[in-house]
Amino acid sequence: MLLLTLALGFVMAWIDVTAVNTALSDIATDLHVPLAGLVWVVDGYTLTFAALLLAGGALADRVGPRRAYQAGLLVFVAGSVLCALAPSGTLLVAARLLQGAGAALFMPSSLSLLAQSTADEGARARMFGIWSALVSAAATVGPLAGGLLVHAFGWRSIFWLNVPLGLAGLALTFAVVPPGAAHPDRPLALSSHAIAAVALAALAYVLIEGPAQGWTAPAVLAAGMALLVLGGWAVRRERVGTTSMLPRALYGNAGFGAAVAMGFLVNFGFFAQLFVISLFLQQGHGIGALETGVRLLPMMAVTGVTNLLAGRVIARRGVRWPLLLGLGGAAGAALLLTGVAGAATPNLVVAGGTLVTLSLGLAIPAMTATVMQAGGRAYANSAAAALNANRQVGALVGVAVAGTVLHLADAWPARLALVFGITAAGFALAWLLVFLHVQRAAARAPAAPALAD
Repeated sequence: MLLLTLALGFVMAWIDVTAVNTALSDIATDLHVPLAGLVWVVDGYTLTFAALLLAGGALADRVGPRRAYQAGLLVFVAGSVLCALAPSGTLLVAARLLQGAGAALFMPSSLSLLAQSTADEGARARMFGIWSALVSAAATVGPLAGGLLVHAFGWRSIFWLNVPLGLAGLALTFAVVPPGAAHPDRPLALSSHAIAAVALAALAYVLIEGPAQGWTAPAVLAAGMALLVLGGWAVRRERVGTTSMLPRALYGNAGFGAAVAMGFLVNFGFFAQLFVISLFLQQGHGIGALETGVRLLPMMAVTGVTNLLAGRVIARRGVRWPLLLGLGGAAGAALLLTGVAGAATPNLVVAGGTLVTLSLGLAIPAMTATVMQAGGRAYANSAAAALNANRQVGALVGVAVAGTVLHLADAWPARLALVFGITAAGFALAWLLVFLHVQRAAARAPAAPALAD
């Protein structure tokens, strides 16, 4: 019951994230949302989730993971209710921002509570295995569940579903989850988190509104200036400030840096692909939400197969080969889609997307293992939080860039060629990072000097 309770938040969030893609066409029609608005509907959630994820982990350490988990569920449920009731695209985006803030609270604390639930390493490993399977299953069925709900009850039902799930999670947390340790004296580095969050918001605004308003529009130029100033300030504070969002010992580890950058590039490509393929099916070929969910199901499901294969390969050969094979396969599949974009059919595009995700399923467990090895026992939680935050930033930027491409090109062949060409380049860059840096570097975990993390 403890495992089910702690996985419930993740499952709810993943279903919500992936299901929304099948509802985009219906949302656009019902609320008269333009393309830039649809990008904000997807990226609004990701923005606050990515921006607040590290702060959420630090807050869970400070107030206790159970309190943070409950607070996150409550905020997420409130955001879901507002999404379901939203009378306009603007208010829907605002509610999505609230959902992302809730997820940033409950996701780090759920892992912390799971890790603290038992001292038996074997039992803990089995629990994490079951938990990962539940989360993977949620990601797999998300588009299909979204399609079914939209087809039967309309797009608002996707968000109403979160209400009973979230309330059940709150009740179960009170009943079966121990409070966990709190460290009220732990520094939060709130100013650094706030600066980084506003810089990320500025980046999202530039990428999403630049194509819609024009790159020289005053608001877009102002956001670009804010991005440069605040981004540089955040980097400087992280390097020389009295407290930092991450332990500084991690910054000198080549394997850690490569794996975190890889996380950005993997999510960049995956979510850009998911966003564009969903719209290609619905707006390019008039396919309904239910059929879209059915067609996307294999693309989401195949990662489970290569996830299992990756575990065996990592145990025998280490992380380097699964990363090289997985990223190389994803780059090759995306490049193939680029070449055939002029004659692309729904079946061909989904088949190519399935090859991409099949390959990524081999690389992602190895990427996670690389980060955890680099962090060592001293900084494993911080390293994992950095990877997850960077992956969410990658998702945000990937969807925003895909939206930019859709604005720039009117015809679907050109749109698909550009998007898949960009994602192929991203996967190829990730492959190069592995080739250059992920050898023995990931195994050299940093020592644990006395510093605030």
